[in-house]
Amino acid sequence: MYDPASLRLCPLALDHVQAARQLDEQTLGGFWALDAYQREVESEASDLLGLWQGSELIGLGCSWAIVDEAHITLLAIAPSHQGQGWGGLLLLALLQAAIQRQLAWATLEVRTSNQVAISLYQKVGFQEVGQRPRYYADTGEAARILWLKGLREPDVQAAIAQQWQQRQQRLQQQGLQLHLDKPLLAHSTEDHQLPVITG
Repeated sequence: MYDPASLRLCPLALDHVQAARQLDEQTLGGFWALDAYQREVESEASDLLGLWQGSELIGLGCSWAIVDEAHITLLAIAPSHQGQGWGGLLLLALLQAAIQRQLAWATLEVRTSNQVAISLYQKVGFQEVGQRPRYYADTGEAARILWLKGLREPDVQAAIAQQWQQRQQRLQQQGLQLHLDKPLLAHSTEDHQLPVITG
């Protein structure tokens, strides 16, 4: 039964790829084709997460594990749900997945004009290390290259855990409940715990 106060965060399965493609079309203008989402679901090196409200997919996040780096390739929130903190929730979940894989770094690219996203990434701890000129073919816009170091370091893990806890508290204050398809497993950073999200 649909519960508007209930949110679910889970790895996407093959029967979710059509919904992922539709959300991609709404938010990113067709960034990936349907078969690309199928490959991400099936890839051992990919963490493809979905955020659901009832039966509606409202958020997508994807990261690739390449050697000891997490390459965050996609972060999208449905237009009707933007500005509510869901992007930050997905970003923290992807970072936790990277920590569980014992990766050392996280990196991503973002349009230079996307100040909302840049602000989010900086709050989590990403720093700019360079730019790719004319990276986006549709506009010729440059991309900022952002990195987050030290995912294996206890202080970085504790900071991510604290931000996760703060977002959980904010959801509760709004009368919302976040459910994870997999149980919360212990990844302790002193007083904080993060969810382990596995496929």
